Amino acid sequence: MSLFWRIFGLNALVLGTATAMLLWAPVTVSVPVLLTEAVILVGGLAVMLVANAVLLRIGLAPLDRLTRLMTRVDLLRPGQRLPVTGHGGVAELIRTFNAMLDRLETERATSNARALSAQEAERRRIAQELHDEVGQSMTAVLLGLKRTADRAPEPLRTELQQAQEITRESLDEVRRLARRLRPGVLDDLGLISALTALTTDFATHTGLRVKRHFDADLPPLDPKAELVLYRVAQEALTNIARHAEAERVELSLRGSAVCVLLCISDDGHGNGIVREGAGIRGMRERALLVGATLDIAPDTGNGTRVSLSVPVMAEQDTAHA
Repeated sequence: MSLFWRIFGLNALVLGTATAMLLWAPVTVSVPVLLTEAVILVGGLAVMLVANAVLLRIGLAPLDRLTRLMTRVDLLRPGQRLPVTGHGGVAELIRTFNAMLDRLETERATSNARALSAQEAERRRIAQELHDEVGQSMTAVLLGLKRTADRAPEPLRTELQQAQEITRESLDEVRRLARRLRPGVLDDLGLISALTALTTDFATHTGLRVKRHFDADLPPLDPKAELVLYRVAQEALTNIARHAEAERVELSLRGSAVCVLLCISDDGHGNGIVREGAGIRGMRERALLVGATLDIAPDTGNGTRVSLSVPVMAEQDTAHA
């Protein structure tokens, strides 16, 4: 039954019942209307309105559920669907909405994978140029300054040595930016070495204490999954440095037969309140690439805990595909 005939039938039932009651009930209407007759008529109207409202509420309840789902649906949290019950126009509308969500999630995942792949390629290119061109040019400048300082008189030598130190610090910063853009250690030595280098660099530049724990027998992962784990850890540490006002950070990587679990927690002032900006949404988009689950929740005390669970079997299937 379509929504039109459903509503028409409900109203026809109420009006038909009211008409039957008027036909067979010993009720008359005088002119002018008596007070008792007015009370009976108003009471009957109230009963009809209440009955009509109740029946319409029951008939349109699926639309209310669909509206609530539409207001909270988020393509970065896939799998939100409304159960289809009954038949007719409302059930068909729910099925169509669920099918639309399927298509949107598939299209978003595909376009997101292309965008992130292009982003990583551009990061690799920029990192390579920083390392090969800018880094080599600054190294040449540094060597030239050293040769000039060795031959310069004492007052000028001090200034040249200061310029040499500034150039050396700039060269270190360029190399650090190149490592952040594309971690070569991830390609060369693997995920654990890359996370170790990442946390060491983080502790050096922020002054925070970082505690690490890595399982020795992690299951093998596809390079795409390793990159997702690394980028999520990188973004989580960046958020801690910017917003958490923490003193201690813990990072762990644990494996099982079904998943690899990355956890980053801090003792800062997050209070479990997570405002999802571009960084966190970027982490969720990366998690979707490998079928992973990202959870951001309060940690013990006032800190925040970021957990990323990468399913091993799903990732192996993706690699074989």
